[in-house]
Amino acid sequence: MLGRTQNTYHQIMTTHDIDTYFATRRTVRAYDPTREIDPSLIRSLIAKAAHAPNTGNMQLYSAILTTTPDEISALAPAHFSQPAITGAKAVLTFCLDLRRYHTWCELSGAQPGLNNLQGYTWAVMDTAIFAQQFVTLAELAGLGTCYLGTTTYNAPMIADLLRLPQGVVPLLTVTIGYPAELPELPERLDIDAILHTGTYHDPSADEIHAMYAEKESMESYRKFVIDNNKDNLAQVYADIRYPRTANEQFSAVLKEFLKNQGIGI
Repeated sequence: MLGRTQNTYHQIMTTHDIDTYFATRRTVRAYDPTREIDPSLIRSLIAKAAHAPNTGNMQLYSAILTTTPDEISALAPAHFSQPAITGAKAVLTFCLDLRRYHTWCELSGAQPGLNNLQGYTWAVMDTAIFAQQFVTLAELAGLGTCYLGTTTYNAPMIADLLRLPQGVVPLLTVTIGYPAELPELPERLDIDAILHTGTYHDPSADEIHAMYAEKESMESYRKFVIDNNKDNLAQVYADIRYPRTANEQFSAVLKEFLKNQGIGI
């Protein structure tokens, strides 16, 4: 059964029809425990991903590769020990890296000036683009990937574990492995909900309800609402999944961490 899952996933994700690949890509959270990843493959994929566009060709990013079971186990609590990391064969922590550029400038008698909101924003964009280029390449190579949205929650803990010096900030984490599942195709908002022509169209209440109607009608989400004793899906998102109190708490921790890393925002 596992072999059939792998073959089906590989056929979908490595198809020569690029339109099909992007329209049917899936996040994979369960990995085959019997298949290891050749480190040279990840190294090759990172080298290709580094050709992604970036600000001024400064490449304000670095990636930390974690592969041993002990290292992954040590990192897992920082991501609340999600199955996607506890079962991963490799973990990549993508970091915005102002340190390398600043050191180069200082060694060359230049005065770097990126430890501010503008430099931070450039580095965030560069790192995100680099990470997504890697994810696309990895999936086309038959690997499964999953972004963990918990990296900035526990940035100080991750920085300690990975020994990140001042000027280096963990931003995105991607777990990697050969897939042990063929996940359901995730729903997405209709193109008219996200594409604006000429100027931004501020949708009416009726248009907003129409945009989210399909998501709200799905059985899995309806169960989500019932299980959390809420009136609707928006309340689940705002009150349970991403509540203001948690967002403000994690924001305060991240802001203090950025300050300690020498980045003033």
